[in-house]
Amino acid sequence: MTNPARPGHGDAWTVDDLQGIPEDDQVYEIFDGSLLVSPHADVFHGAVANRLRRLLDRQAPDGVLVGQDIGVSAKRTSYFVPDLFVARESAVDRGGAALDPADVLLVVEVISPSNAGRDLVLKRHEYAAAGIPIYWLVEPRKQTLTVLVNGVGGYREEVFLPAGEVYRTDQPFPLALPLADIF
Repeated sequence: MTNPARPGHGDAWTVDDLQGIPEDDQVYEIFDGSLLVSPHADVFHGAVANRLRRLLDRQAPDGVLVGQDIGVSAKRTSYFVPDLFVARESAVDRGGAALDPADVLLVVEVISPSNAGRDLVLKRHEYAAAGIPIYWLVEPRKQTLTVLVNGVGGYREEVFLPAGEVYRTDQPFPLALPLADIF
């Protein structure tokens, strides 16, 4: 019997193909038509992401959504699920299988030792190419935050902060983020 979620031999995976994959303990992403499979995050990783989400939620203005577990797709053959994102609330009203990068103001990846290369290289390149303006890299074991801003040639590091510092910014909205509260 054929797996209905699997594209035909030699065909590229698309966002639509993911709709037929059964729910399990994996995260499914697509890069240039190839399926990428990762285990769900461990407890420590999940706790860091959830604490950060709560801090962002408290400060987010009306019309802005802080979310998790929704993918971003710049084209039908690439789709990534950031640990957190900040998007225009109106993006949700449009529905669909994934957010359009034009609606995404910030993506956040909490770095996992087993998947660091994907976050630090692949997603960094793809999110920049998709035009997402800000990319945060949160390193739980080192307790650091790296803020990357998209510009000519891709992301450039704007800020690197260790635990104990407070990150203050106006982008994607005015906020004060005490790093000690997320680690």
